Formats: sequence, C-alpha cells, structure tokens
Amino acid sequence: QVQLVESGGGLVQAGGSLRLSCSASGRIFSIDGMGWYRQGTGEKRELVASVSRGGVVVYGDSVKGRFTISRDNAKNTVYLQMNSLEPEDTAVYYCNADRVTSVTGTFYNLWGQGTRVTVSS
Repeated sequence: QVQLVESGGGLVQAGGSLRLSCSASGRIFSIDGMGWYRQGTGEKRELVASVSRGGVVVYGDSVKGRFTISRDNAKNTVYLQMNSLEPEDTAVYYCNADRVTSVTGTFYNLWGQGTRVTVSS
C-alpha cells in the first residue's frame, strides 16, 4: 500500500513562512508528477504548484514569486516553501502524486490527508 503523508502546516502571522513536506510511504520504484493543491472553506480545490520527476515546475498565479516547490526523488518527498504568507493563503493543503509505481502495483492520482495552514492578519 502506498500513502502520502503531509506535515508542516500550522498557524502563522501574515508575512511569515511555513514549509510543507509530503512523503510517500511504501516500497516505491518511481513517482511521476507531484504537487500541492489547496482548498479554502467553501472553495474549490486549486493547484498551488506541481513538479515533474524531471524538475519542471508549474505555479498557480496567486503564489508565483512567494512559494517554491521542490522534490527529493531519492526520498520520495515533495516540499513547498511558502514565504510572504497572506490571510488568503489560509486553506487545507493537499499533496498529490499522479502516478506511483511500487512493489505492490501502480497507483494513480493519490492524495494525502491534508494539512491545515492558517494565516492570521
């Protein structure tokens, strides 16, 4: 069984920083694209940032210049460094992996359980 486990959320004041981590557990051969999405209360889930296995990144317009996504393929982990946080960034942040190949099979569109980020003004 493969799972994505996020950590690093919490409460921070506007202008502050947080770093989220997401690690894939299990005996994994490879992971294709990984990314972070977020969902505010009463809102649709939206892309924050994604990174391909080869390092190609895409950012949502609202976070460009403030957030940085990175990954460590050897550790099956993706990170999201969030700087200059704004109250509008308050949401539950979810990790996603679009294809995971492991000893137990190939899994598509995996999601983590989510980690809450709250930015106070």
